[in-house]
Formats: sequence, structure tokens, C-alpha cells
Amino acid sequence: MRTPGKQKLRDAVYGLYERRLMRSLSPDRIPRHIGVIIDGNRRWARQVGDPVSRGHEAGANKISEFLEWCDDVGVKVVTVWMLSTDNLTRPADELEPLLRIIEQTVEELTAIGRWRIHPVGALDLLPGSTAEVLKAAETATHDNDGLFVNVAVGYGGRRELADAVRSLLLEEAAKGMSIEELADRVDVEHIARHLYTKGQPDPDLVIRTSGEQRLGGFLLWQSALSEFYFCEALWPDFRHVDFLRAIRSYAQRERRFGT
Repeated sequence: MRTPGKQKLRDAVYGLYERRLMRSLSPDRIPRHIGVIIDGNRRWARQVGDPVSRGHEAGANKISEFLEWCDDVGVKVVTVWMLSTDNLTRPADELEPLLRIIEQTVEELTAIGRWRIHPVGALDLLPGSTAEVLKAAETATHDNDGLFVNVAVGYGGRRELADAVRSLLLEEAAKGMSIEELADRVDVEHIARHLYTKGQPDPDLVIRTSGEQRLGGFLLWQSALSEFYFCEALWPDFRHVDFLRAIRSYAQRERRFGT
């Protein structure tokens, strides 16, 4: 157990280090778009002896804090992966509380009134109440000119690609195109126009917490040239200093863009 004196010293040292990291960041080396895979909520809950739902609550509480950090350093777009299509197969006694937590979190982000909320995912796979909350958030924040926040709920990278190709084919078929003409339209440029994130810059940096070093299907198309940062901290324990380290790591890299 830490004594008050040791805790005070630790906080002071932490603050100095945090300010040093902030000063080291160059405005022209800040990622425009950050994708974040918020992983480790359940493990966090188990470690502290709480029910899984408490871990999801702690993770949800971290999201607005993370968005504030992104805002502070000048990030323009953030994609937060809150629920995957695979997560939808979890037992009802875990999934239903998680969906309620997501709904509440989205409503709270909307109420902040500064950020533009954009749902990305297969809304048709979600319960009606959750889909309605997401749609309402998008409508309510449409005119906000602050940070653009993609809320990925019911999201899977493979599903997104299938939806994009399906949307492209249906759009072109409605114009009376032949099979051969349709085949010509299935290219990189036209598929990109039908992604959930169409019109947005691809993520420059993707962060994943909890020590897992895999994408798990997150932004498969968009992250082809992204930089990745894997952090050992579980999402509820992810600190401002961890965020700044991720930005510093990104800034120090020489991006080659596939060349």
C-alpha cells in the first residue's frame, strides 16, 4: 500500500513526464485519424473481482476522456470500436447489459455537444433500441464542427467489405448495367466510395490496448497503410501518458505508404 507521501511524489513525477511528452509533440506530426480497439474490459473486471458489466462500464467511461485527449492534440477523426459483429454472439446476460452501456455512452457523447457522431457498422444486426440511439446521435450532432467520431458498433471488417460491394453492385445495376459493365466497376476506387467511412481519411494510427497484437477485423480496408501501436494496459487503465506515448511513437516513424 502506498503512503500519501509516496503517492504525492509519484503523481508529481508523472505530471512532469506527461508535460515533457506534450512538449515533444510536433503539430505537423499528429495523426489526422486515429482508430482505437478498446480491448481488456472483461479482463480488467476479473482482475479487480467485479462482474463483467463493471468492466464494460469502466471502459465506456474512458471513451470521452480519450476523445478529449485526441481533441487536445489536434486529431480530426477518431474511430472507436465498441462492439464487433462477433461480440453479438456473446451470452445474453453479458450482451444485453453491454448494449445498454453502449446506448448510454453514445447518448452522453451526444450531450457533450461538440463532436459529430457517425455510426459505422451493420445497424440491421443490432436491436432496434440500439440502432435508434445511434441514428439519433448522428442526426443530433450532424452540424457540429468538432472532432468527427466514428462509433463502431456491430462492426466487422469483412462485413463492411461485403456491404460495400453489395451496395456498389446494386447502385450500378439500378442504372441498367450489364454483368460485364458491373465487373468493370468493382475496383478500388468504387469500393472505397461505399465503405462505412466513405469520404474520410484512412486512419494514420491504430491503437490497440490489452497487449493483443492483432486487428481482429478492424478497418481492414482502411488500415492497409496505417501505423500500429499496441499497448499493454487494459482499456480502463489506459492513461493520458499511454496516449501521448502512442502519438510520440507515431511521430518518430518514417511512413513509407507501401513504397
